[in-house]
Amino acid sequence: MPVNLTAPDPASLHAVRGVEIGTAMAGVRKANRRDVTVVQLAEGASVSGVFTANRFCAAPVLLCREHLAAGQGIRAILVNTGNANAGTGADGLARARSTCAVLGKLLGVTPQQVLPFSTGVIMETLPHERIEAALPTALADARPDHWAVAAEAIMTTDTVPKAASRQVVLGGKTVHISGISKGAGMIRPNMATMLGFIATDAAIDPALMPQLVKDAADASFNRITIDGDTSTNDSFVMIATHQAGNPTITQWTQGDGAVLREALIDVARQLAQAIVRDGEGATKFITVQVQGGRDGAECRKVAYAIGHSPLVKTAFFASDPNLGRILAAVGYAGIDDLDQSLIDLYLDDVHVATRGARHPGYAEEQGQRVMKQSEITVRVDLHRGTASDTVWTCDLSHDYVSINADYRS
Repeated sequence: MPVNLTAPDPASLHAVRGVEIGTAMAGVRKANRRDVTVVQLAEGASVSGVFTANRFCAAPVLLCREHLAAGQGIRAILVNTGNANAGTGADGLARARSTCAVLGKLLGVTPQQVLPFSTGVIMETLPHERIEAALPTALADARPDHWAVAAEAIMTTDTVPKAASRQVVLGGKTVHISGISKGAGMIRPNMATMLGFIATDAAIDPALMPQLVKDAADASFNRITIDGDTSTNDSFVMIATHQAGNPTITQWTQGDGAVLREALIDVARQLAQAIVRDGEGATKFITVQVQGGRDGAECRKVAYAIGHSPLVKTAFFASDPNLGRILAAVGYAGIDDLDQSLIDLYLDDVHVATRGARHPGYAEEQGQRVMKQSEITVRVDLHRGTASDTVWTCDLSHDYVSINADYRS
């Protein structure tokens, strides 16, 4: 069961001017499920993306990078679930190119104006003929309000579709933001089998988009971990259609630019946290806050050491306040000159350790009370500086093993 996460109300997801979405059943891996999604973009839309740092990246990741670099203007996004098209070599690349060519022909655009995305099982041949045969159905299904349908169609081991929307007023014009994501396992996005797409109809200077998508990823998808694995297919794309009629955003530091940037990052953060809440077998949503670091990088080292530790994660699943495991993770995080005698550890409102040792007022029943909650905050103070950072993770249960053991069956 996901942790305090329910399926989005389709009525709460705003249509974005210049975006139409359609889905179809192609039988990529399983029959009778929507597994192909086509997002059509109006001419002139600006698109930027960040992708997995895994050197064994999937064929569609290679093509997305190539097509974005071509600079022809992206007109469509094609997503299939059930097959990752990763570890498939030249054949996989050829099959991904074929899907782009077929969709491009149907839309009257070049193959380079299509971005392909795949998610599912690695090292299996992509049944591109089935995907291509389903494309006319997906195009006929296209609607501006199909965000909820698309969120469901891109799922793999997810148990709940993930989508979010916002509205902001910029220069007297209402601007819409909507996004979807998928992911439940093989999650430790390391952006330079998670997918995320966010679109806005705001008018934004296209030159701002590459930095915007990177900043949004760093504040959201690059702050989550379920199992510490970086997928071959991780991709996050941001789209601006420029159709809201607002004065063009030319900077992010103040005024309408700052408002829009925060709203976009807020949607990205909600989608990222939804992935953790729906982590495979997860029963608890855990926020790891590390403060007092010399810089953000060492705060993230500590936060991820805690968030990745199987011993820490299984203790949370068992509601066992074996909190020495957290201190051990802090110690092996990779800060060579860390002074353990300065460290404080808190579990929600409970001060567990001070100056590197058990707090004299801490009682185990206090820790157990917090550990039984479905949402928990771990806070570590390194007392080395003023930097801080946050990572979101979940516990590790018996079901995680079962889900992944049975994944291909």
